[in-house]
Amino acid sequence: MLPRSLASLRSLRCARTFSSSRSAAAAEEGKIVASVVFERLPVVIPKIHPVVYAFQEFSFRWRQQYRRKYPDDVLRKADARGKGDYQIDYVPAPRITEADKANDRKSLQRALDNKLYLLLYGKSFGAPDGKSVWHFPEKVYENEDTLRLCAESALNSVLGGLDNTYFVGNAPMAHMVAEQTEDSSVSPFKRFFFKSQVIGTTKLDIGKCEDHVWVTKDELLEYFPEHKALFDKMIIHIR
Repeated sequence: MLPRSLASLRSLRCARTFSSSRSAAAAEEGKIVASVVFERLPVVIPKIHPVVYAFQEFSFRWRQQYRRKYPDDVLRKADARGKGDYQIDYVPAPRITEADKANDRKSLQRALDNKLYLLLYGKSFGAPDGKSVWHFPEKVYENEDTLRLCAESALNSVLGGLDNTYFVGNAPMAHMVAEQTEDSSVSPFKRFFFKSQVIGTTKLDIGKCEDHVWVTKDELLEYFPEHKALFDKMIIHIR
């Protein structure tokens, strides 16, 4: 067994070797593509499942049977507390927005109780015959210092800036290997997925694409039915 210092030196040499020759390795093993799973977190609390709601209702009624009973004069004081000239009736905003009614998938003001994911329509690396397809923001890895910086560059080219974005971690959340098919001239390549989130805004200007949509997790599978198994692990079960 190697001493710890010698093992650390060997790992450092391996890292430097990869850093200096990564372009040659990419050429031998195929291209590397960084894709960004850009999501908007829920704006409102999701509706409670009927089973959970029924259990909470039962628990409340059960506790009411054994709650401490207070004199009526004490309860009247509690009811009157906080009332005055400045009392404001709170009216919650509707859960169903105009974008929901119109099924406007280009708007961030829809499906407020769900996560939304950005998809672009246009040229994508590895698409058959260079056709336009739906895909996540992406960029082929070139000479960036890290793959995370390549992912940031991919999202920056679409948004025109990263002021309203937050990348979750430095490592990719998942990856897939695209094999070469008989009707494709593209060599096998690896696609690494990075997770980023919308922060501090309700509207983004999406550019450098023919079209774009913001879709929920269930709607996402309509665009990528062939990758259902991957997205089940990567997105659907991530809360």
